[in-house]
Amino acid sequence: METNKCRIKKNDKVKVITGKDNGKIGKVIDVLDKKDRLIVENVNMVKRHTRPSASNKQGGIVEGEAGIHWSNVMLMCNKCIAPVRIKMRRLEDGKKVRVCRKCNEIIDA
Repeated sequence: METNKCRIKKNDKVKVITGKDNGKIGKVIDVLDKKDRLIVENVNMVKRHTRPSASNKQGGIVEGEAGIHWSNVMLMCNKCIAPVRIKMRRLEDGKKVRVCRKCNEIIDA
């Protein structure tokens, strides 16, 4: 089984770089590893027609986020306040962390 190639995690701040939502910034709600997709807050909104059910008594049109491929977003650096590429660095205690390529700031908390 392959590991997570995208290096983007839940609750990261990302910027969309291609597609209909180009330029939007949002927080990652969920990471779908098997499909290489992310669910980002208020990005790639779709409308679904739903039937009445136990959870949704009335039915109708429900609007929500759909997945976006991880290659169409870039991680936002808190120090640079810009979308950046990242690299991995191993600290002295052996822990691997994500690091901004522009300012060398550690992104992981």
